[in-house]
Amino acid sequence: MKGVLAAAAFSLLFSLLGTPLFIKFLVRRSYGQFVRDDGPTTHHTKRGTPTMGGAVILASTLGAYAVAHLVTLTPVTASGVLVLFLMAGLGLVGFLDDFIKISKQRSLGLRSREKLFGQTLVGVIFAVLVLQFPNDQYRTPASPFISFVRDTNLNLAFAGTLVGMLLFVIWANLMIAGTSNGVNLTDGLDGLATGVSTMVFGAYVLISLWTFNQNCQINPGIKCYEVRDSHDLALVAAAGMGACFGFLWWNATPAKIFMGDTGSLALGGALAGLAITTRTQLLIVILGGLFVLETLSVMAQVISFKTTGKRVLRMAPLHHHFEMVGWHEVTVVVRFWIIAGLFVAFGLGIFYAEWVVGTQ
Repeated sequence: MKGVLAAAAFSLLFSLLGTPLFIKFLVRRSYGQFVRDDGPTTHHTKRGTPTMGGAVILASTLGAYAVAHLVTLTPVTASGVLVLFLMAGLGLVGFLDDFIKISKQRSLGLRSREKLFGQTLVGVIFAVLVLQFPNDQYRTPASPFISFVRDTNLNLAFAGTLVGMLLFVIWANLMIAGTSNGVNLTDGLDGLATGVSTMVFGAYVLISLWTFNQNCQINPGIKCYEVRDSHDLALVAAAGMGACFGFLWWNATPAKIFMGDTGSLALGGALAGLAITTRTQLLIVILGGLFVLETLSVMAQVISFKTTGKRVLRMAPLHHHFEMVGWHEVTVVVRFWIIAGLFVAFGLGIFYAEWVVGTQ
């Protein structure tokens, strides 16, 4: 527990103090946000605001994880390192995308194929490695079973080793792409994606600590959890939560800095990695329900326009629609935070209810 508290505290401190220093660096280099002309007119004032702030979130998370282990004199685990690898790898793809945008002052960075290749490469490496490194109980950081609040009976490896690995890699990459792009789409208003990510990371701190206390390796029972390295995953989630919290101080309206794709892809990758390693793959759909709503709003807009020539929203993603109908940006953000909090509470309730019912 000391490690979890240390990770949260240090990441909060690193992010809170490191962000203004990074802002000064970006201002000196004139690395500012490019704003689309076809978006809400109120966003034009944001043109030139420093971006790529996700680099601070990523550095704070990685630094706090390392410091927490040094403070507690505990070794790192395969699960924790692999989740951070996924976070850093996608963050690097996002950084390249952001850098091209600001250096060439255009709304598009990496070409879609280049961006997809980078995300897929990182996702495939993660998916392959997460089924390796068995511990003394022959448990790997993840399992080939599809999971909800724990592993179900749906085994992706049923068809054999090679085919099973391929199916798991495809499934894991669908999760990674969905979560990272969901956070990316939500990152359109000051503090919105940062605040929602903080809540979901907080949920994974609680889930990881609960599965640690009820783990089959140390506390076998009828409803124990097979999650490996639960405590270290709680540490990773706490580091991510603290980093987002500290960054939110500077990212809240009016934002002094944006996280950019560097942050949104990194955060989405970390959340997907936590879902896979804590064996709550489908639960992330509920915990990150706001990300799902934002993604569905874009899908609905595109499908409707291509099939009927009409738009179902004034502008997608969903948060921009409410801006266009007259809601103030702060109002949209706070109300979406409330909705996100309800999704997180509902997801945690389902997680706990499954354990309660199963032990009766």
